[in-house]
Amino acid sequence: MNRRTFLVTAAAGASALADGPRSKMGIAVTSYMSFGRPKDTLEFLEHANALGAGGIQMPLTSREPDYIRKFRARAEELGMYYEVIAALPKAGDTAAFDSTVAAAKQAGALAIRVNCLPGRRYENFTNLADWDKAVAQSHENIDAALRIVEKHQMPLAIENHKDWTAVEMAALMKEKSSRWLGVCLDTGNNIALLDDPLATVEALAPFAISSHIKDMGVAPYPDGFLLSEMPLGEGMLDMRRIVDTIRRARPETRLTLEMITRDPLKVPCLTDGYWATFPQRNGLYLARTLRMVREKPLPVVTGLSREAQLQLEEDNVKKSLTYAREHLGL
Repeated sequence: MNRRTFLVTAAAGASALADGPRSKMGIAVTSYMSFGRPKDTLEFLEHANALGAGGIQMPLTSREPDYIRKFRARAEELGMYYEVIAALPKAGDTAAFDSTVAAAKQAGALAIRVNCLPGRRYENFTNLADWDKAVAQSHENIDAALRIVEKHQMPLAIENHKDWTAVEMAALMKEKSSRWLGVCLDTGNNIALLDDPLATVEALAPFAISSHIKDMGVAPYPDGFLLSEMPLGEGMLDMRRIVDTIRRARPETRLTLEMITRDPLKVPCLTDGYWATFPQRNGLYLARTLRMVREKPLPVVTGLSREAQLQLEEDNVKKSLTYAREHLGL
């Protein structure tokens, strides 16, 4: 079964979800990053519509005016929101980002979601000097991006992407202090940095102009713990409290599902290398996080057939949307 056939088939089978009122929750395309991998923005909009979702977060497939007009008209017809996923520009090389922001504005996007570090802090860096250099570069890149989004009046949302601790991200927002800068608040990522998930949401919710709503599970492994996205309501997070916290702080912020179906990630917090870039962290962070670890098996996709992987990915998204409707007022 190829990707397009899967999306069409899954959408056709989603009518039961779409029959009711549309969910307020949207879907990030990264919910299908492992197997389905949608590649066309308009196609993904239609798929999310068939699931009854409220909007999508995805890169814009084409900057051609005709495509943008067609996409915007369809999104407005369906009453669905759109947020763009883009790459943060490098200082001195901003032409592509400028073009992306202009196209996003024309497409009716609410915000541009970016991240500073494509990988994970504890995997990418083995010493503090390299991390400090990356931080300085990120600041330059953010300043370059800010000049562009301020020109176009398009909000820029930086994800807490297993790079900045909650304290560091909040400090970054206060330092830059622009009405066009905020956070794409991911509700699970910072567990990998030993941040308390609820404390992370409380610290970053005032800056949230976009979101990745997810539930999480943790389990032990010899070098630390395993971390896995779970369908909403099946993990350990207090999703009602998380959603309410964001809504109180930023009522206008859209809540977008990011349900990544994959093998659990290894967080090697019991190794010396993990701590190389965390000079301010101490054993309290480690102890608090390890108290969340339970001897509960986490979902694994390795060994499943391609068809089974695709179906599991789609089922996890559907279950999460259903839970959001029935238990979170979304």
